[in-house]
Amino acid sequence: MTTKITGTVKYQDLGVGTWSLVTPNQTYELKDAPPPLRKEGLKVEVEGIIRDDMVTIAMIGPVLEVKSFKLD
Repeated sequence: MTTKITGTVKYQDLGVGTWSLVTPNQTYELKDAPPPLRKEGLKVEVEGIIRDDMVTIAMIGPVLEVKSFKLD
């Protein structure tokens, strides 16, 4: 099921590095973030799927598989 989450994009320098979506209550690790979304401080609404079946090296929060996004 897809979900929409609004937050701020942040680069996390953990392990090999990863992009995240930070909200007031949660940090999501972005999976398959397209290059235009990979900009520190970008305010966006991301539509995607929270992947409960995955673990990552960074382990910073739930994995959010990006399907689409729009600037907030």
